[in-house]
Amino acid sequence: MRVHKLTFAALAVAAGLSLTACQSDGGGTGKSDPSSASSAASSGGGSGSNGANAGGPNSGGPDQGGGKDPAGKGSGGKSSGGQGTAAGTGAKESGKLAKCRTDELEITAKDSTIGGDPDGTVTVRLKNRSGHSCAISGYAGVDLKTNSGTLSAKRTGEQAPATVLKNGQSTFFGIDYPVNKSGGSGVRVTGLLVTPPNETKTVTLPWPGGATLPVTDNPGSPVKVGPIGSAGQGG
Repeated sequence: MRVHKLTFAALAVAAGLSLTACQSDGGGTGKSDPSSASSAASSGGGSGSNGANAGGPNSGGPDQGGGKDPAGKGSGGKSSGGQGTAAGTGAKESGKLAKCRTDELEITAKDSTIGGDPDGTVTVRLKNRSGHSCAISGYAGVDLKTNSGTLSAKRTGEQAPATVLKNGQSTFFGIDYPVNKSGGSGVRVTGLLVTPPNETKTVTLPWPGGATLPVTDNPGSPVKVGPIGSAGQGG
């Protein structure tokens, strides 16, 4: 009987130890899972931080491709966003039409006076020879060189149309001046100075109009200039 009691006691102790070992193993597994999940979440958070820098609000988001990198690399997103910005800037700059420069214009003048008109007219032609299209508008600076000094033309005040000249195309403007009918020597014109709009370089041309201007006591300039595009080829 005592042998049976010892046997039962030994079995009970063995069963208890076995149960304790099982519970210890199970508890370890339960603790390991949250730790592993926490570690994975920490690793995922680091990748998400790079992804946010690449494709989040600070870099333009998925529209620029930063958030679509399957490897989650921040540098790829930043590169994509940078290229988009550069392309946009380049397009904007290339979309600007260059203005017509003095050195790229062939400037000539001819007499366009029609018989019976009270005033004389000179038509100035500006031909684009730049090799590309250019924009020009406004009034050219016009001065007449005379034996009494330089005489600046006065603007007519007409609205200046915007003009785009393709390579090889021309635009014109007119200069009106009083014809010397006084019978006197008048003021002798020796040359024409033309400065295209928004330019500082001046071209000197022979004066194709009447040789002299009448002497006048009226204040202001008797010579008038119209805006670019205000005259045709015939004046």
